[in-house]
Amino acid sequence: MSEYKCHFCPVCNGRGCIEQMPGMGGPNKSINFIHNYDSWEQLASELPKTTENASPDIPIRLAPITGAVENIGYDSESSFYFDLINACVNAGIKLSIGDGTPDYKLQYGIQAVQNTLSGDKNNKAAVFIKPYPDIRIMERIDWANPVAEIYGIDIDSYNIITMRELVHLEKKTAAQLLQIKHYVNEKGFPFAIKGIFTKEDIKLVKEVRPDICYISNHGGRVETREGGTADFLAKYGSTLKQFSGRLWVDGGIRTKEHIRAAAFYDADEVLIGRPIITALCKNGSIGVSELLREPRKTPFQKVFRGSCEL
Repeated sequence: MSEYKCHFCPVCNGRGCIEQMPGMGGPNKSINFIHNYDSWEQLASELPKTTENASPDIPIRLAPITGAVENIGYDSESSFYFDLINACVNAGIKLSIGDGTPDYKLQYGIQAVQNTLSGDKNNKAAVFIKPYPDIRIMERIDWANPVAEIYGIDIDSYNIITMRELVHLEKKTAAQLLQIKHYVNEKGFPFAIKGIFTKEDIKLVKEVRPDICYISNHGGRVETREGGTADFLAKYGSTLKQFSGRLWVDGGIRTKEHIRAAAFYDADEVLIGRPIITALCKNGSIGVSELLREPRKTPFQKVFRGSCEL
């Protein structure tokens, strides 16, 4: 059995994998991974009592994930993507795929989604592309056309530690993003900006007016300002919604109460990464399906109960 880098902690709150990069942690002692979880706990605790029995009826989507060998300890990038995508389709979780280096990381994701389309032509994915030079972004968009539901640019990942010195990534300007948005919209797809987490990012949104604003700090894995995604949603979500069609959020979301808080602050979708990875590594496709069926207080509780050993 693979030696996974996840420690299968009782609560996935960032404190069990501090500074483990490559791995499941984040820089600066995983401070923003920790802030993400804690901010959702705080925001959920402050919801009005009238929301307690409300169903958090917003879609759950797989967050874009790559680097399965170096970060998760999976045997191969290809097998991870096929296992992950099939498990999410079986569980009724909406799909995303991510980009990375080498190019096969995105290409395996495309192949994994394409493999499911024979069963259901609706099994398409939100495709998130790293901020390469524009000509390489256009190339990647063309690769993914058969499987794409949405295209997005992962604007904060130019600053991700695990990709430094491996490939040229850029901090994108509003003019560049507008050009990419036009290219995507001309092909008939919505355009998303992923990685919105600073006031500077809000200015980009106001200029670009993407179809989807995606609040994220890359699961606490990029070097950026200190803080949590729940706090950012609560403070700036209504502003972002004025300049985009839909609002997505990820980072530290672990319970139904967290999802209820996201819905209360007008998020249209939540995206989840580490709990799905954990479920897949522990119990395969069945684990991912059980993740959202668990009838207790939290939808992810079953994954984190019992032994922390594989």
